[in-house]
Amino acid sequence: MQRYDLVVVGSGPAGRRAAIQAAKLGKSALVIDRGRQLGGVSVHTGTIPSKTLRETVLNLSGWRERGFYGRGYRVKEEIGIDDLVSRLHKTLDHEVEVLSHQFMRNNVRHTRATAKFVAPDVVSLTTDRGERSEVGFDNALIAVGTRPHRPNNVPFDGEHVFDSDEILELGRLPRTLTVIGGGVIGVEYATIFSALDVPVTLIEPRRTILDFVDREVVDDFLHQMRDRGMQVRLGSAVSDISIVDGRTEVTTDDGRTVRSEMVLYAAGRAGNVGGLGLEAIGIEADSRGRVKVDPDTFETSVPHIYAAGDVIGFPSLASTSMEQGRVAACHAFGVPLPPAPASFPYGIYAVPEISTVGLSEEQARTAGAPYEVGIARFRETSRGHIMGVDAGFLKLVFDRQTRRLLGAHIIGEGATELIHIGQAVINLGGTVDFFVNNTFNYPTLAEAYKIAGLDAWNRMGVPEDS
Repeated sequence: MQRYDLVVVGSGPAGRRAAIQAAKLGKSALVIDRGRQLGGVSVHTGTIPSKTLRETVLNLSGWRERGFYGRGYRVKEEIGIDDLVSRLHKTLDHEVEVLSHQFMRNNVRHTRATAKFVAPDVVSLTTDRGERSEVGFDNALIAVGTRPHRPNNVPFDGEHVFDSDEILELGRLPRTLTVIGGGVIGVEYATIFSALDVPVTLIEPRRTILDFVDREVVDDFLHQMRDRGMQVRLGSAVSDISIVDGRTEVTTDDGRTVRSEMVLYAAGRAGNVGGLGLEAIGIEADSRGRVKVDPDTFETSVPHIYAAGDVIGFPSLASTSMEQGRVAACHAFGVPLPPAPASFPYGIYAVPEISTVGLSEEQARTAGAPYEVGIARFRETSRGHIMGVDAGFLKLVFDRQTRRLLGAHIIGEGATELIHIGQAVINLGGTVDFFVNNTFNYPTLAEAYKIAGLDAWNRMGVPEDS
């Protein structure tokens, strides 16, 4: 029986980063994935496909130019499913090619099989043809990702009612769409289809969405969605979903009915731990298939077996999953690491984009320390005017006493790129004076940092010791 220093189950962001890190430390690594190609959920049904779909829609629909040319402007008059799928396949093929090359270059072995733990240091492999084998390991990482939550009372049929994986396999664009679930996945797909001028209704049982995002940003996001004709129904739990005469009918517990051609059910995900044999090694998963780990090392209740990525729950971001995998590999092989920065960015690739890092205004208020806020609206920047941007803003939250930046929150074009300036300033202990005293390229959207900094500085004044 062949033995490896590290066996990784799953080739998504956490798994591949852990395997490559182990290889760079001179360790032998084997990646096991049951998918047809490497990449896991991130490459094939999650992060990369949805972001590729978004970019294709924004390009073909002319969404970014509508601030100049009006809401009726389109680059391509008739946009079909083939227009979206062709770019998607090219992107996914490229991602798989890059990943395969990374494994080859770093001498990481990979195999296509279903994995099952049969002992604390042995995993069984079963191929599609039923061939079985076993490999031993000194350390293992569970990075199997998640799958859409599919309640038994939802009539998924792949034609009228879809989950967030199946929505990428549409045979045609819907004339009308109902999205159930106001989480990140739900709002991303809802706004992407809305940008195609598909009438969309978004239903969320809670009275709020995106609770981890600054409320002012969320309020603006909701206003933009409703302003372009989307129906957003908050505080409405779904009591029934049915298919009547080739159309879907969604009934909410307040007695209202929403009729549409298709339904996307995007209310939660569950870990892909079924069949992994966790019970054989003494690891328990919760009701949603999530595995509990040490938040600093990502080690499970069983020493030398780790878990990382979406399977351990929040924040379930590709970016954080990569870092979790790297940290787990380093801990497994005794490589010391400095403490992780307290702040990391969240990116929501809706239309418009949202990105946030650090404390929201609500969190700063709850903390009790005096704070100040600075805001810059993109339409007030020269670059924003050149681009035809008529919405979106940057919000900075500062500690009034130390003047340090506590949080940065952006809604609008380029938010997920711009956020890294705020991230760097927060993690390096920068203050409002950094934005006031430094020069930013002109004209750029990044100049909004200086404008927001000045907005806060005007109320904070000069430092007392200056």
